[in-house]
Amino acid sequence: MKRSANIDQILRPLKETPFQAYLSNAVQVADILEWILGQVGVSEVWQTSFSISEEFLRRLFFITQPTKSLGSAKNDKRISKFHLVLDHKATNKTLKLWAFITQVIERTYLADNHSKILLVKSERGDTVSVITSQNLTRGNRHESAFISTDKTIFDRLHEQVNDLITNHSVPLHDLFRDRIAAD
Repeated sequence: MKRSANIDQILRPLKETPFQAYLSNAVQVADILEWILGQVGVSEVWQTSFSISEEFLRRLFFITQPTKSLGSAKNDKRISKFHLVLDHKATNKTLKLWAFITQVIERTYLADNHSKILLVKSERGDTVSVITSQNLTRGNRHESAFISTDKTIFDRLHEQVNDLITNHSVPLHDLFRDRIAAD
């Protein structure tokens, strides 16, 4: 997010607004994820995108790192599991980032995918769906998104993303292993 931008000037709290949208060059997907996690707590995350960049991975690395709670010696993890689906056409770029991806994201899959969806399900059952125009890259272009806390929307998108993962994708670690064996 641009340093001068405040996400609260662009979006309303999830509890107040079950459906909202924006068009802005001041908000990145990582900002939205961080904003959601700040409201719903520890969550499982599903993310689809055409491609991913090192800059986005750096942001995600810091978002996924455990944080120390005030007055607590234990580290609190904000993301319990992270599932990522990227497009086959971006494989060469994705493989160059493989070492970093494996440090940040537990499960990465490649499929014929151009969707940009973020699904968040908190441990206490809160669900948030985000459909955005932005890839997992950094840019100062105007991007749009629709954000919903409607469980029906989440359930439908979650079902479809899981079908994409289960029936139409290849786990990235398998592709990487095969590429190393071929070299």
